Amino acid sequence: MKLISWNVNGARACASKGALEWIKQAKPDFIGFQEVKAKAEQLPKDFSQLGFNTLYVNSAKRAGYSGVATLSNFKSEIFNARFFDDDEGRVIEHVFGNTHLFNIYFPNGQSGDERLAFKMDFYAKFLAHIKALAQAGKSVIFCGDVNTAHREIDLARPKQNEDVSGFLPIERAWIDDVIAAGFVDTFRLVRGDEKDRYSWWSYRAGARQRNVGWRIDYFFVSSDLASKVKNADILADITGSDHCPVMLEIDL
Repeated sequence: MKLISWNVNGARACASKGALEWIKQAKPDFIGFQEVKAKAEQLPKDFSQLGFNTLYVNSAKRAGYSGVATLSNFKSEIFNARFFDDDEGRVIEHVFGNTHLFNIYFPNGQSGDERLAFKMDFYAKFLAHIKALAQAGKSVIFCGDVNTAHREIDLARPKQNEDVSGFLPIERAWIDDVIAAGFVDTFRLVRGDEKDRYSWWSYRAGARQRNVGWRIDYFFVSSDLASKVKNADILADITGSDHCPVMLEIDL
């Protein structure tokens, strides 16, 4: 099964650039979009014409903000957040067989202490939720824009960003806790300590052209699925957003 995650930073803007055409050739079984900034009826027809069986959208109450959407070719039960009051349209959970697959746009904490606290609360409640699932014998996959780079290797300028949300010690420690709980960063599982591999670049100062980026988009799996991971990669050649897609191939 091929799974893709992509923060499109506005579904309408991304589609207007013709940036979805590569998906037809890639032929994933699932693609999770974050930050779609649209309600279901506002999504461009490009999304419904990509050849998937199911399109599902969880949009924010606030217009033009946040929101996630998934396209899938398998049958599943679909839920919004069951661990958090999700007025911002951040979570879609697919349940099929013994597997829980999450597409999540995690909060950004850069606008101040209140939003950082919101982010950390979201982090804590989500980790408690997936730990409970794993302890109940469920398999878990989660993907999306986590909005935190884990290690110094995961961003181009770690020293300059030590005091910036997205690389704060408390945020990085949460990813440590995710891994300590038995969840596996599939990119590092497959790619080891490959350097200069990023999934987000600022629009400023030609950051993408100079590869001054951050790896903040992930696929994690529960430990029982680690041996089933066949490939994981960052699709940095795909443009249309300030993020690029990330990919997981797994036997399910």
